Amino acid sequence: MTKYREILRLRSLGLSQNDIAASCQVSKKTVNKVLKLANEYNLRWPLEERLTDREIDKIIHPNGKETRKITDRKLPDFDHVKNELLRNGVNKKLLWAEYLEECRLENTKPLMYSQFCHYILQDERVRRATMHINRKPGEQIEVDWAGDPAYIIDPETGEQKKAYVFVGVLNYSMYAYAEAFPDEKQKSWNDAHIHMFEFFGGVSKMLVPDNCKTAVTHNRKYADELNSSYQELAEHYGTAIIPARVRAPKDKASAEGTVGNVSTWIIAALRNEEFFGIGELNRAIRRKLEEYNERPFQKKEGSRKGLFDLEERTFLLPLPRTRYENATWRSLTVQFNYHVCVEGNFYSVPFGFIGKKVDVRETDSIVEIFDDGNRIASHAKMLGCKGKYSTLAVHMPEKHQKFLEWDGDRFRNWARKIGYSTLTVIERVLASKPIEQQTYKACMAILSLAKDYSDVSLEAACERMISFGVTPTFKSVQNLLAANGDRTKKPAERPRGITRGAEYYRRDND
Repeated sequence: MTKYREILRLRSLGLSQNDIAASCQVSKKTVNKVLKLANEYNLRWPLEERLTDREIDKIIHPNGKETRKITDRKLPDFDHVKNELLRNGVNKKLLWAEYLEECRLENTKPLMYSQFCHYILQDERVRRATMHINRKPGEQIEVDWAGDPAYIIDPETGEQKKAYVFVGVLNYSMYAYAEAFPDEKQKSWNDAHIHMFEFFGGVSKMLVPDNCKTAVTHNRKYADELNSSYQELAEHYGTAIIPARVRAPKDKASAEGTVGNVSTWIIAALRNEEFFGIGELNRAIRRKLEEYNERPFQKKEGSRKGLFDLEERTFLLPLPRTRYENATWRSLTVQFNYHVCVEGNFYSVPFGFIGKKVDVRETDSIVEIFDDGNRIASHAKMLGCKGKYSTLAVHMPEKHQKFLEWDGDRFRNWARKIGYSTLTVIERVLASKPIEQQTYKACMAILSLAKDYSDVSLEAACERMISFGVTPTFKSVQNLLAANGDRTKKPAERPRGITRGAEYYRRDND
C-alpha cells in the first residue's frame, strides 16, 4: 500500500519530491502522482486520524479497486485475462504475446513477462479474498447430500444397495440433522426437509441448497428457476430458498464441513455393521447423530446441542399446523380426448385446452391441473389398476355431454322391450369389455338395427346368435339379419312430392 499519509506529511515539511521518494522508498513519479491527486481531492496535512492510507486510497480511486503498484507501463486488462485463462489451451505466455502486440499498436510501454505474471497473481489474490460472515441465530439452514453413501443389504437376495444420506445444518450453532434415503429423487428430498424441520422443532428464515435438480430447475445468470415442488414446500413452511452459486462451495461451507464430519463420525463409524432396511439404518444414524451433536467443540466451549438449546432454538420460525403434503409437478400435453395421463390413469380438463401444455400437481390424494398458474381442473387421485378415467361432465363438449345420459341400464331397458334374446345379447356385449362404457357404441348400433328391421326380426336374429355360443358383436347380428333377405326388412318410405294418380288422368279423358 502506498504511504499516502507520510508523503503528505513530508511535503508539509517542505521536503523536495526527490527527498520524499527516498524517504518513502518509492519513485519520484509516484510522489508526483500522489501529490497531484491529493490536490484534486483537497487533501491537506494534517489529516484526521480516521483517514488511513487505505481510506485515502478509496477517496482518490473511487472505482473501488485496490491500487496496484504504480507504473508507467501499460497494465493488462485483468478481467479479460481472467476470462481467457478459463478457456482451453490459453496460457499466460499466449496472453502476454497478445498484450505485447496491443502495446505496440498503442505505442505504449509493455511489461516484461515476469512483471506481467506478477500483476496477474496480485489480481488473483484480490479476487480470491474471502469474508467471514457472522450468522444470526435461526437465520439459515444449509442442506446437501453426503458424498459417501451408506449401504443396506436386501434380506431376500443378499444384494448390497446404496442408501443416500441427507445432511442439514444450522450454521449458527452447527446443530446437524442426517437421514438416509433409498434415492435422491424429489420425494426423498422433500421428505428429508420435512423431517429435518420437525427434528429442529422450527424453520430457519433461509434454506441454502446446492444446485441439484430437486432444488433448482435452471441456472440463470441473475436468477435461478427453482423447482416447483421445492418452492411450494418452502412457501408452506414460510422460508426462502437461496441456492448456492454454481461451483461455489464456500456459499454453504457449514454444510460442506458437516458432510465431511457425517461421513467420518456417522457413515464410516457404521461401516462394520450390517443393516437390512432403511428404517434400521436410520435408527443407527440417529444414535450416532445425537453423539455427534453432543460432542464438545474443539476450539470453544460447549457443544452443538448445547449452543442450539441455549441460543438458537427460540429464534426459529414455528412449524405450520399441518405437515406439508408432498407434491410432484410435471408438464404434460392435453390429449385429443381432453385428458392428461398421470401414472397410467386419465384426468379430464376443459376441452378447450386440447393440445396445450399444462402443469400438473400430484399428491397422494389429489391431482390438480394448472394453466399459467390458474387451476383449471381438480380430481381425486385414482389408485390401484391403471387405465381408469376421471371425467367431469363440464369438461366435455356439448355432444359428449349428451352421451353421458346413456348407461348400461338404459340399454338393458331398451333391449327388454324388444325381447328376452335381445336383452341377453346386450347383457353379453356389456360384459365383453373391462370397462362397460367401452361397449356403449356397440350396444347402440345393435339396438338401432330395429329401425331398419322389425323388432321381431332383431329378436329372432339375437336368438340365433345366442344358440351359436359366441360373443355377440354388431357385425355378426347385422349379418344374420341380412341373411334373412329383404322380406323381413321394413319397406322404405315412398318419396314425398307431387304425384299424378288415376283420377288426374281420368279428368283429362273427360
